Amino acid sequence: MRNDLTFKTVSELSKMLAAKEISAVELAEHFLARIEAHKDLNAYLDVRPEVTLEQARAADRLIAEGKGGPLTGIPLAHKDIFVTKEWASTAASKMLEGYMSPFDATVVAKFKEAGMVCLGKLNCDEFAMGSGNENSAFGKVFNPWDNQAVPGGSSGGSSAAVAAGLCPIATGTDTGGSIREPAAFTGVTGIKPTYGRPSRFGMIAFASSLDTAGLLGHTAEDCAMALGAMVGFDPNDSTSVDRPTEDFTRHLNDGVKGLRIGVPRKWMGEGLDPEVRASIEAAIEQYRELGAEIVDIELPMAELGVPVYYVVCCAEASTNLSRFDGVRYGHRAQEYTDIEDMIRKSRTEAFGDEPKRRIMIGTYVLSHGYFDAYYLKAQKVRRLISEEFHQTFKNVDVILCPITTGTAYDFGANADPVSAYLSDLYTVPASLAGLPGMSVPCGMHSNGRPIGFQLIGETFTEARLLSVAHAWQGVTDWHRRHPTGY
Repeated sequence: MRNDLTFKTVSELSKMLAAKEISAVELAEHFLARIEAHKDLNAYLDVRPEVTLEQARAADRLIAEGKGGPLTGIPLAHKDIFVTKEWASTAASKMLEGYMSPFDATVVAKFKEAGMVCLGKLNCDEFAMGSGNENSAFGKVFNPWDNQAVPGGSSGGSSAAVAAGLCPIATGTDTGGSIREPAAFTGVTGIKPTYGRPSRFGMIAFASSLDTAGLLGHTAEDCAMALGAMVGFDPNDSTSVDRPTEDFTRHLNDGVKGLRIGVPRKWMGEGLDPEVRASIEAAIEQYRELGAEIVDIELPMAELGVPVYYVVCCAEASTNLSRFDGVRYGHRAQEYTDIEDMIRKSRTEAFGDEPKRRIMIGTYVLSHGYFDAYYLKAQKVRRLISEEFHQTFKNVDVILCPITTGTAYDFGANADPVSAYLSDLYTVPASLAGLPGMSVPCGMHSNGRPIGFQLIGETFTEARLLSVAHAWQGVTDWHRRHPTGY
């Protein structure tokens, strides 16, 4: 096994493949061997080496014929929220255990068209519901930095796999922070694009007005390279935005001189871990030294994000998960008296505690007598949060702020659902507004766990966000640090 390949970036691997220093098959075999060697992380749910190697051989043929692109032959893995023809698609739920989709999600298909090689499907919180990857029906994912800590959720399998060098880049989904939080907890780079840029077709739905596909990788440059292949208009998705394709790497080296970076100072106060605050403050000062202008901002409406988010997302989850009834697909109870009993028992047996909790909350806020009091009011406040962000972006170019109040927490520490929901305090506002957001590594806590900061941009400014993150990674090495033993 060539250990020098393990933490190579997508950019570095692309150059090696183009120069024929390594083949796509050799690269795939390297990561497949690492996945097998580190099964104890429980990052992968389904690995099929024969399918992966066939894709790698096809990539090598394209490269040999001079038809390869910058991503041809690069390995990646998909969060098990995206349906795939060759691997089981379960959303980490017993409801869909063993389910084989007849088609690929659009995101999966786009990466396949780019010549990328899929290593398998990654573990996550059941139906993407959770902040610690403790809710998977197939066991929790461990944080490679500390096996007592969560890797973040719901894209915990994705973040752990990248951090441990089990794949160079991975897809994730972000509904209220499910890419940004796990990226911060494991010391990798993650991006959630503007809502509507990546297609949701073939993503197993949780909350349709919030779910957004994204990426987790080692660097902002890697995310920029892959994002161009992932986004684009899809007529199969009614929420897909019809915008011209763009090269997200084009501004990477622009620097930040003259850029206005907004900092919501209230978010940097009480409740934030002192070491996390110190690391983020150091990042702010570094940006100032690089020529950026630091602007203090206020986001009072965004502070209402958590209650608004959990009303909206639970309402949508209640609706989306109603399709899993044991009638057409999914788990069906073995013993029942009539169809109503079958549906009740099937859902009781197959759904975990968190989906059940959110279905019940969602059904309640949508019910007669409570719709106006909860759901309609939440949507009105959501609009106010969005408008507040848009007004703020008239005065600043990007926002820099925390992702979570602390580092990765211990398993079981957020057993109380309310505590778990409050951990999304800094991430849900951007999701409610449909804005792009990033997680960027910026330090290590004295507890040995990574720290990250969040960048938020105006809609469709992913290239700028990636440039700001790239500028930081050009003068720091936090993104190059990896957990021992991997």
